[in-house]
Order: sequence, then C-alpha cells, then structure tokens
Amino acid sequence: MFTGIIQTKASVISTNLNGGVLRLVLSVGTEYLQHLNLGASIAINGCCLTVVSYELNPQDVVGQVTFDVIEETLKLTNLGELKRGMFVNLERSVTFGTELGGHIVSGHIHCTAEIEDIVVNESNCKILLDLPKAWLKYIVYKGFVCINGASLTVGEMTDTGFWLHLIPETLSITNLGLAKIGDKLNIEVDQQTYTIVNTVENYMQKHLN
Repeated sequence: MFTGIIQTKASVISTNLNGGVLRLVLSVGTEYLQHLNLGASIAINGCCLTVVSYELNPQDVVGQVTFDVIEETLKLTNLGELKRGMFVNLERSVTFGTELGGHIVSGHIHCTAEIEDIVVNESNCKILLDLPKAWLKYIVYKGFVCINGASLTVGEMTDTGFWLHLIPETLSITNLGLAKIGDKLNIEVDQQTYTIVNTVENYMQKHLN
C-alpha cells in the first residue's frame, strides 16, 4: 500500500528484457534504501514492484536497486519504455505511522494515458491526458487519481480525458516535470470511485434488465 506522495526520483541504470521479463536497475539516493529487505514492495512510476536485489554502501550517496518486471505489467504500464538515463518516481510502501498526505494507492496500474497537450505559465503547468474510453467513467472532476505514482486531483474533464494542474513543487519532485507531448503516464484510478461505479452498474443491470 502507498500514499501517492512521491519521495524521490530514481534514474535508470539499465533495462534488460529476457524471456518476457524486464530486469530494471535503478540508481537512487541511499537515504531511500535504508532498512530495505529483499522482497520489499516499492512503487516505481506508481507500479508496485518487488525488490530482487540492492547495493547499499553507507559511504556512497547513491545505491542501486533491482526489480524484475513481468510481461503483464509491461503491457499495462510505461515501464517497458524506460531507457538508461530516464527518471522514474519512487515511493517506499507505507509503514506504521506514515503520514497519509495523498490517498490510499494500491500500486496496481489500470492503464496508461497519453499526453495530448502541455501548457506552462509562471505559476503552474497544465497537462491534458487522453484516457482509454473504458476508464473514463472512473475519473471524476476534483476526484483523486494516481499519475505515475503521484496522488493528484482531477481537473477539467474533456470528451476523451482530463486536465491536470501541477504546481512547481510537484514538477520538481516527480518526473512529471520532464514529461513531453506523446508520453504515456501510468494511471491508477481511485479505488473508492472504482468500487462505487461498478456497484451501481451491477445493480442497474440486475434490476433494470
């Protein structure tokens, strides 16, 4: 479980696809690898991945952490498009006493959304996302949505997607400040909205057909 509050950006050291499994190696500040165990869950661009190995030298300011990304995850996320030198968003899993500053996030990506437009001014940045039609019903104006692991608020809706309004702090902490038109971002819809919409639809189908 995660909060959608990105802790840091990690850089991609290498990606190696073998037999449908992507071996992903990241470089990250050592402070974010403290008390880490093999098998621990870390959200990378919002996708919950399992740590298969890591290197941590207390004398260094950066360490390495490695994940294996299976084929199903590669189909649903943007992790298969990562290349050396790119940055990903990183959040360690929730522990007892963690401040829930965002919203509860599972780390299970539902789909990706393509960036259609980016508008930047002095105070903020607007990003227009095009979402697969099947997932639009779970997006609600002013509701929660998780984008590349970041808990954000849905802006104005369009026929095919929605706008995001990002403050400079969000742009600096996350990799959204590096996003370009045409990029695909990982989407996890709000679980509460997902449950309500599906419950209502199931009820309507049973009682009105």
